[in-house]
Amino acid sequence: MTLPARITFLGTGTSAGVPIIGCDCAVCRSTDPRDTRLRPSIFLDVPGRAQILVDTTPDLRQQALRHDIRRLDAILFTHAHADHILGLDEIRRFNHMQGGAIPCYADSGTWDVIKHVFSYSFDGKQRLGGGVPKVDAHEIAGPFSVSGVRIVPVPLWHGTMPILGFRFGNFAYLTDCNRIADDSWDLLHDLDMLVIDALRDKPHSTHFTVEEALGVIARLQPRRAWLTHMTHDLGHAQTSARLPAGVELAYDGLVLDAAVDTE
Repeated sequence: MTLPARITFLGTGTSAGVPIIGCDCAVCRSTDPRDTRLRPSIFLDVPGRAQILVDTTPDLRQQALRHDIRRLDAILFTHAHADHILGLDEIRRFNHMQGGAIPCYADSGTWDVIKHVFSYSFDGKQRLGGGVPKVDAHEIAGPFSVSGVRIVPVPLWHGTMPILGFRFGNFAYLTDCNRIADDSWDLLHDLDMLVIDALRDKPHSTHFTVEEALGVIARLQPRRAWLTHMTHDLGHAQTSARLPAGVELAYDGLVLDAAVDTE
């Protein structure tokens, strides 16, 4: 069984965001709102089932306010780099509104880092003041479900670091990667929609370039594809004009309608 879902791009930029501090380039000074990029994250809303956040960026408070996010049924983590986890403390407000801990899902390596960085949330010590984020931690070891919504983790490589992408029904989200694990290609067949990292045109040791991302898209043949996690080297209008049919540049606030699998 499938259900309709709405996917909102909360951020499509790199770890520095766009504009970056102290830069006067054309993209950083652009008046095109699609050239303003918060740190990378998406929000999946399956009406009547679940509201799922992928990654807690340092911009999470701003992203939640901008898109009127009032509930989190689960948080999925792709990996433990700062631009993907440092907003975790912002879930305290959701803990208060929802009256409990939020289920969070990550692989074992990501949990090791999160529990170190946010040790005050996991050490069991009583603290006075504003409280700590309450997390119900789950380790990802294969496909799982949140409120009946089936989620398939997709192993990827971010340089030499193993990380995760996620597939929800006909939609896959692959951020912060420069290689797809050999066993993961079969997990990405028959996609309607693919979102994939495309940092810039110049080669990078841990991210796909635009050309490399287009190569992955050509191999997987999704019906439509979007590029994300972009630096200020890629202006939205100029880059979009040279992309092939069926491939677009994502932007903050973009909303897609997808279909997710249920159990």
